[in-house]
Amino acid sequence: MNILKQIPVLLLALIFLVFGLNFFLHFLPMPPATGNAATFFGVIYSTGFLTVVKVLEIIFAILLVIKSTRALALLLMAPIVVNILLYELLIAHAPGIGIVLVLLNAVSIYQLKEKYLPIVR
Repeated sequence: MNILKQIPVLLLALIFLVFGLNFFLHFLPMPPATGNAATFFGVIYSTGFLTVVKVLEIIFAILLVIKSTRALALLLMAPIVVNILLYELLIAHAPGIGIVLVLLNAVSIYQLKEKYLPIVR
């Protein structure tokens, strides 16, 4: 893969790594959630579910950087990306980075489509 083809996957890895680490290190200011979003975050934060997701985000970001595990990482992070988009659309009513994540994930999966073809054959 040349460098231009690696940009979507590396950008996806960077986004997941930064926001995953931010959950633990708090280096980016996060605005407080309100309404349904606050209720949703209150539940997933208090149960430890969000901690698990953030650890997975960090692991998947590292796996994306390693070429031999990239295809697996893209498949494993797809449900997280879809859930981020669904949260933005259905709970926060403010589409944002979820759309970018879905596009980056889709482009990256398409670029590695030869690795996935045996699964669907």
